[in-house]
Amino acid sequence: MNNPHFASGPCSKRPGWNLDALKNAAVGRSHRSALGKEKLLRAIQETRRILGIPEHYLIGIMPASDTGAFEAAMWSLLGVRPVTVLVWESFSEGWATDVAKQLRLNPAILRADYGKIPDLGAVDWESDVVFVANGTTSGVKIPHWNWIAADRKGLSLCDATSAAFAMPIDWRKVDVATFSWQKCLGGEAGHGMLVLGPRAAERLDSYDPPRPLPKIFRLKKGGKLNRAIFEADTINTPSLLCVEDYLDALRWADGIGLEGLIQRSMANLKVVEAWVAKNDWIAFLAETPEIRSNTSVCLSVVSDRVKALPKEERVKFLKEIASEMGKRKAAYDMGSYKDAPPGFRFWCGPTIAPEEIRAALEELEKVYREKIAAL
Repeated sequence: MNNPHFASGPCSKRPGWNLDALKNAAVGRSHRSALGKEKLLRAIQETRRILGIPEHYLIGIMPASDTGAFEAAMWSLLGVRPVTVLVWESFSEGWATDVAKQLRLNPAILRADYGKIPDLGAVDWESDVVFVANGTTSGVKIPHWNWIAADRKGLSLCDATSAAFAMPIDWRKVDVATFSWQKCLGGEAGHGMLVLGPRAAERLDSYDPPRPLPKIFRLKKGGKLNRAIFEADTINTPSLLCVEDYLDALRWADGIGLEGLIQRSMANLKVVEAWVAKNDWIAFLAETPEIRSNTSVCLSVVSDRVKALPKEERVKFLKEIASEMGKRKAAYDMGSYKDAPPGFRFWCGPTIAPEEIRAALEELEKVYREKIAAL
């Protein structure tokens, strides 16, 4: 069956999803009721089990998606040590802006252009380090976790929203990780997951940041880490409809297993790689295979005829192709991110099947050739 849902968030629902998946949602009930709390706690426990998160790590459900979870971590934890931010796409640029302009911590910023990644060997682990595991808007991921020092003095703060459930994560190298339900498992938007390792928990217990914290960022109570947040006592009111949808996605994921989820996403990437290899007008935005994302796959049109167009005409040409793909119900929302170089972006996470991305790419080839012939 054709699935045209290739947006990079909210992403495609799991195969076979329909509204019946929500029939047991605890709608109209308090999230603090026994039923509501049981569902929230199950979401935390199943997340831990499927992702293999160590038992001594804390997992909490946070408001405002991955953004809210990551902002809460930065506002609550940063300021003890110098801060280094790795930037190679728009969301990591946003974290650098917040650390510099909102928290005013004068971070060291290691930058790379779209399609590249900073020199990971140049990171100073005397500092706290802020980074994304996968650049959702650039299609560039970290190649491995070995660059994170085992004996680091600073904390590693990882935005893993388009990596969790689709890429391996070495939890020994992670002090803070965040992600949302809306990415790799195709859940609904608005809720984030915050994972704290023991070193981050220790920092929260011992450090009071010299700044006012909005309520939804407050991870402490009575001067100590509020561990109730990580036992399903959420800071604010979550949507129990969305919780039910996440539990459904977790059940589907459990049936495949983490390795199976990763393999599904990698199989999608292989389809794209094979297609790119036989079409000389298209290329990956990521410059080398080892940093090529298997979830948010970003592509650039490199034909001489398109590159020769003035920038405005080139952008218009590519947008027309993306629009036509939507009209044909071949691929929705496949244009590049607004701040990224113009091109195409296909979500290839585990809720997508190889035959679905293959069908979309075959249609893209047709649309491109029609449009290029009309130039």
